[in-house]
Amino acid sequence: MVAKTFFGFEEILAKELQMLGAQNVEQGVRMVSFKGDKGFMYKANLALRTALKILKPIYFFKANNEQALYKGISGVNWSKLLNANQTFVIDATVHSEYFNHSEFVSQKCKDAIVDQFRERTGQRPSIDKVFPDLRINIHIDKDQVSVALDTSGNSLHQRGYRTATNIAPINEVLAAGILLLSGWDGQGDFLDPMCGSGTFLAEAAMIACNIPANINRKEFAFEKWNDWDNDLFDSISDSLLKRVREFHYTIKGYDKAPSAVQKAKDNIKNANLDEYITIDEKNFFDTEKTSQGKLHMVFNPPYDERLDIHMEEFYKSIGDTLKKNYPGTNAWFITANLEALKYVGLKPSRKIKLFNASLEARLVKYEMYEGSKRTKFQVTDDSSENSESVTKDEIAE
Repeated sequence: MVAKTFFGFEEILAKELQMLGAQNVEQGVRMVSFKGDKGFMYKANLALRTALKILKPIYFFKANNEQALYKGISGVNWSKLLNANQTFVIDATVHSEYFNHSEFVSQKCKDAIVDQFRERTGQRPSIDKVFPDLRINIHIDKDQVSVALDTSGNSLHQRGYRTATNIAPINEVLAAGILLLSGWDGQGDFLDPMCGSGTFLAEAAMIACNIPANINRKEFAFEKWNDWDNDLFDSISDSLLKRVREFHYTIKGYDKAPSAVQKAKDNIKNANLDEYITIDEKNFFDTEKTSQGKLHMVFNPPYDERLDIHMEEFYKSIGDTLKKNYPGTNAWFITANLEALKYVGLKPSRKIKLFNASLEARLVKYEMYEGSKRTKFQVTDDSSENSESVTKDEIAE
């Protein structure tokens, strides 16, 4: 099988798969391949935090023109996977000099499947782009064609708990990946001081308690397959939930907007995480550290110049607040406003290049020490060969 992810998350995803018990785990570009049975397919969809989709390849062939593509797709016995009265949809990704348009590829593949049914039964399955019974993934690289079944359906970043959002909410998979990159493991107190709709809080709690990432999701594509095994799925779900662990620290969120606080509380309640998380209406710049030990802070401050915020002053206030009020804190945040970032006035100990959708961004870490207002580490030069660079695109699938 193949787990799709963002560029730069391959190593994190590979580790997740190995921890779950996958076999033959191999990293690629924006994907990690692995082996597992049907039960593991269910488990991967339920538990993986940094996967966008789980694909199950079923057929490979070569094609350098539309006739060869049609013939190759016709080589699959589609009646084993689909009935004439069911629906399907095709998602195509094309990187080839022989095929220029993914829509054309999708149409040609659809024709091959429909014609096969017509010739054998006189009937044909229909296309349903919203709720298909079978979602087929076609990937063409040069003349190599891979046919796979999409086991997930909608992107796995759609966890199922977030029903209320603010402007430009952070993608759940991106949030989980940032938390894992930051080293968050639940062994301490956590704070998101600009929590918005609560995504970092929810993902942090699920990581801390080892709660499956997609346990609140309403549907996976494999539930409509002819070989769907509801008892096996329930058994896998139960086994994952037995691994949930206790959490002995605090997870807090602040936001100065009452509407954001309410949305965050609603989402956290939807995720059944309200026993682990507290959310208060507070302006970060008026707060100070309340934790006794090391505090792990991750947040997503505003960085859109169209907002009614003087960005240079805002980012200066972030630095001042961290320096004066948050000793003993590892503070991480992501921003696409690289100019305003200069006004924080602190040297980051890590700086990782990211793309949040199409926006080039930086994930930065500031280590604030007890009894000192100085940071003690040199910034990583992300223009050098040894810099850490994590590039992400296609965030908002």
